Amino acid sequence: MTWWIYALAAAGFAALTAVLGKVGVEGVPSTLATALRTVVVLVFAWTLALARGEGAALPSLSRRTLLFLALSGVATGLSWLAYFRALQLAPASRVAPIDKLSLALTLVLAWGLLGEPMSWKLVVGVGMMVCGALLTLG
Repeated sequence: MTWWIYALAAAGFAALTAVLGKVGVEGVPSTLATALRTVVVLVFAWTLALARGEGAALPSLSRRTLLFLALSGVATGLSWLAYFRALQLAPASRVAPIDKLSLALTLVLAWGLLGEPMSWKLVVGVGMMVCGALLTLG
């Protein structure tokens, strides 16, 4: 499969995350809800990795790789904690578009830190997405 099929699947599952998470955080502390969700993700991801035989690559991972994966994990955890708390405080239809402002932030960080190219079409498209997300606040 191509990258865009995986990206589209990720978007679909992210949409389900918002709706299912909104129902799941009702009457539960948001940090506990995030912890429970994380256990499910942990078991699910390790089951897939081990079933695919990918555990054999563990000894060959560099310290740099482990550091950046750990930092990415911390960022993911903080994102999930904030996301579930936001879902407790507001409708999913408001939280999800604001959460997707991460797209604009990702593009700026990828351009500034990774040297990824930035075209005028990309800037205009993301600008329109940001405007759309901000319109959901009204």
